[in-house]
Amino acid sequence: MGCFSCFDNKEEGDQLNPKISSSHELPMQPPRIEKLSSGLDKQRMKSSVAFKKEHSSMEKEREREEREKEKEKDIIPAGVSISAQTFTFRELATATRNFRPECFLGEGGFGRVYKGRLESTGQVVAIKQLNRDGLQGNREFLVEVLMLSLLHHPNLVSLIGYCADGDQRLLVYEYMPFGSLEDHLHDLPSDKEPLDWNTRMKIAAGAAKGLEYLHDKANPPVIYRDFKSSNILLDETFHPKLSDFGLAKLGPVGDKSHVSTRVMGTYGYCAPEYAMTGQLTVKSDVYSFGVVLLELITGRRAIDSTRPHGEQNLVSWARPLFNDRRKLPKMADPRLEGQYPMRGLYQALAVASMCIQSEAASRPLIADVVTALSYLASQTYDPATAHAGPGRTERPGKAMQPGNNNSNSNNSSGNNVNNINSKERDESPRDFVAGILNKDFDRERAVAEAKMWGENWREKRKAMINNGNGNGVQGNEESSPSMSS
Repeated sequence: MGCFSCFDNKEEGDQLNPKISSSHELPMQPPRIEKLSSGLDKQRMKSSVAFKKEHSSMEKEREREEREKEKEKDIIPAGVSISAQTFTFRELATATRNFRPECFLGEGGFGRVYKGRLESTGQVVAIKQLNRDGLQGNREFLVEVLMLSLLHHPNLVSLIGYCADGDQRLLVYEYMPFGSLEDHLHDLPSDKEPLDWNTRMKIAAGAAKGLEYLHDKANPPVIYRDFKSSNILLDETFHPKLSDFGLAKLGPVGDKSHVSTRVMGTYGYCAPEYAMTGQLTVKSDVYSFGVVLLELITGRRAIDSTRPHGEQNLVSWARPLFNDRRKLPKMADPRLEGQYPMRGLYQALAVASMCIQSEAASRPLIADVVTALSYLASQTYDPATAHAGPGRTERPGKAMQPGNNNSNSNNSSGNNVNNINSKERDESPRDFVAGILNKDFDRERAVAEAKMWGENWREKRKAMINNGNGNGVQGNEESSPSMSS
């Protein structure tokens, strides 16, 4: 017997491997040609496979869209529809003459911006085209369309419509002819005049009003999350409007103190607590506003790698200077050439200082910032009357000492602090702002009283000028509440 017993058993072997006798052999049959696939069948099979793959891909895409819709539920309130006008890609390509380079206005995180003219209405518009390889995508596009469809305020840019043809994503805004605030603060060409003090305060107050609307008037509140100088657009009168709402987020409601989200925004403008924890509040916007206010006052960028090591971060450079009043005049933009009210400078810097506090709870509400800056913006500064009385002239940037006609003409703007009378020296710039920013302070009454005080002072000043007492006017003007010096 071998090792494999089944092979030694002949009967079992015959059962396992039966032999077919020649008398019972099956006739040879031709191959079944009809079962072989023709070229057409092969093509049909390929089409069927491709269809199944496409169907599967469509199912996955549909599932992905459903997931995206679920994600958007925290952004899109139930029952809200987007009311903005829809455009075809062809319409917007025609408006920009096929996106020609001469229509190009600028580029940001979303994509390129072009100037165009709508063929249907003739309206000049700004058209922003989504960069598919950029930092922002469909979610940011949807958020911006939704936000600007629901939110309307004189200090928010108006959305005219949008395009979502295929994979094209474009936004159509009102055209702002003076570009962004950043264009007027940094890298100015030699033939472009820098912003004067009055215009800077006007822009600051208007931008603050835009934030106030988002924080206090919108329901639920909206956190802008990307407040910076390049997102503040200006019309031909330097009226500011906030733009680029792709990163905006609905604020906390009910008993929630914050919303948690991934950290987005621009380095140099992000509040420290948000950058470290991802916890977002309206005070995060207040911090960013403080940085932009510092940009307006100093003319410096939020982050400038071309400056010395200790001056590259604007906030880090400014904070130590706030502790020494003698250094505050040195913070003013040199391009102002001293053409600013000293007291107004102190008060604007005090507002900025409060906004950039490290602790969010220590920062003021944006409504109180609006009150303070609206007061400063209402006090028009006139360099012709601020530094010289009748029949007297003064070199720009040099403040005359009150009651002293023999002021040293070599004094630098850094010594202007010595030109303020004793009453002003005793008063901290924070005292004025702290009163306005007090939560229990009657803001409307404060503004009304300030205006009345300023009007009375102007009447008094005119009377003194008519009496020929120009020196007396100048001697008291530094401490007047109208901040005309």
